[in-house]
Amino acid sequence: MSLVDKLKWRYATKKFDNTQKIASEKLDYILEATQLAPSSLGLQPYRILVVEDAAIREQLKEASHGQTQITDASQLIVFAVENNLNEEFGKKYIDNVAAIRNVPRESLAGFEGMVLGTINGRSKEELKTWSQKQAYIALGVLIAAASEQSVDICPMEGFDVARYNDILNLTEKGLTATVIATVGYRASDDAYAQLAKVRRAKEELFIHV
Repeated sequence: MSLVDKLKWRYATKKFDNTQKIASEKLDYILEATQLAPSSLGLQPYRILVVEDAAIREQLKEASHGQTQITDASQLIVFAVENNLNEEFGKKYIDNVAAIRNVPRESLAGFEGMVLGTINGRSKEELKTWSQKQAYIALGVLIAAASEQSVDICPMEGFDVARYNDILNLTEKGLTATVIATVGYRASDDAYAQLAKVRRAKEELFIHV
C-alpha cells in the first residue's frame, strides 16, 4: 500500500487493544524515522520520551482526563521541548556537526553565527513557541511512519502539562511536555474505526497560484 493509502487507513484511535504490543524492530523503525524528522537548522530542540511503565502511565492517564489510550496503547510517546535553548545548546550542536561530518569546527563559523543568532534573537517565550513547532513536525513524521507500518496512533493535546512535567520529572531535565501520541493496535470494537474520514475537499484546501 502507498503512503496515501496508509493515511486513508489511519484514524485517531480512541480504543486500543491492550493485549497487543508493537514488535521491537517495528517500534525501532518508527522511532528512527521520527529521529530523522526535519527541524529548523537541524537543532531538534526537544526530547522524545517513550513511556512503557504501567504505573507511570496510570498516573499520566489521570493527568489526561482519564483517556484510556494512555494505558491501553502499546507505548505512549511524549514530545518535550527544551526550556533552556541557549548559546551552550547551539555550540554543542555545532560541535556535533563538526564531529559527524568530520570537518574543522572553525569551518562552521558562518553556520554557527546563524544558529546563535537565531537563538539570541528570540525571547524565551518565542523560543518555546518555535521549539514546539519543531516538535509538531516530528509528530507528523511519527504519524506517517506508524501508519506506514500499519501501527495505529492517536496524537493528543488533552493533558495537564504541569502534571506531566511533575510525573515525568521533566522540569528537572530542563524540559516541558508539549504534545503526546499513543501507538499500538486498534481494538476490534472501536467504533471510530468504521467512520468515514472527513477532510476538506481538495478544491477548498489547495490554492494554486
